[in-house]
Amino acid sequence: MMVRSLAIVIGVVFFATPAAAEFTKCKLTYNLSGWSVLYKKYDGSGRVTCDNGESADVRIVSRGGGISFGKSEVDNGRGTFSRVKDISEIYGTYVVADVNAGIGPAVDSAAMTKGAVSLVLSGTGRGTTLGFSFGGFTIKQM
Repeated sequence: MMVRSLAIVIGVVFFATPAAAEFTKCKLTYNLSGWSVLYKKYDGSGRVTCDNGESADVRIVSRGGGISFGKSEVDNGRGTFSRVKDISEIYGTYVVADVNAGIGPAVDSAAMTKGAVSLVLSGTGRGTTLGFSFGGFTIKQM
């Protein structure tokens, strides 16, 4: 009887315990350009690649508002996502707040979040910008 009870307990623990979720690390390479005069409008494209072999070409749309003026572009920017279950979790709109000031060549960086998924961007660019803004950074599959 003891052996049977032990077997039932082991079976319940084994089948009731969810398998450890496997996560992957995804990275973004992108180009982005746009302007802001109180309203911020930037568009771009990029490619997401993940450690699990998934990859996709993406479209980037960033919109927002604030006290922000200028025009700029980022070439060959890089982004790193927090760990995700699969590439589908990176799509959607991230909340972003940024402060910027630059004339000519500049280094650009931003951190943003979309629920449990975070994204950190960095890149070099050029242009003239001054101000701060809030908005959304949307990643869509092409």
